[in-house]
Amino acid sequence: MADAATASEVRDVGRRAYAVEAGLIGFAGIPALRESLEEMRAQPLRWLGAVTGSGRVAAFVAWREPSGKPDGEPGEKTGEEAVVDVHRVCVDPPWFRRGLASRLLRHLLDELAPEHDVVVSTGAHNRPAVALYRRLGFVRVGGFEPVPGVPVTRFRLTRRTGTG
Repeated sequence: MADAATASEVRDVGRRAYAVEAGLIGFAGIPALRESLEEMRAQPLRWLGAVTGSGRVAAFVAWREPSGKPDGEPGEKTGEEAVVDVHRVCVDPPWFRRGLASRLLRHLLDELAPEHDVVVSTGAHNRPAVALYRRLGFVRVGGFEPVPGVPVTRFRLTRRTGTG
């Protein structure tokens, strides 16, 4: 994201992907649809992308690294480890249904954060995203309404098999 052209391309892919989600959930107020390039780049996120053969961004995932604080909601003390908080999973609409989101998330889960619990949220009516998270082993752990009538579902993938 240090490269301005790449960051701009990521923002544009995200806007196209979130426009589709806005239609699925019936809510055009998704914050990422309105954020500036500077606001997006200022967030303390790590980014992983998939590019086409011609070098164009086709998909990406962005997450907040564990803060070193114990597990629970990101940054809150409730257990032994910190949690990875996935903030964005976006695929450019022409690249939908090609497994890019699954591959990016699997790389994050298996290679970059194999020992951490992972949380993610999506619009409850975003059936493709809900199905993706369930396929990857995430379990619904709650939900909320950021605005009345717009349910968001929160998922968690628990990586620890026991407590010491």
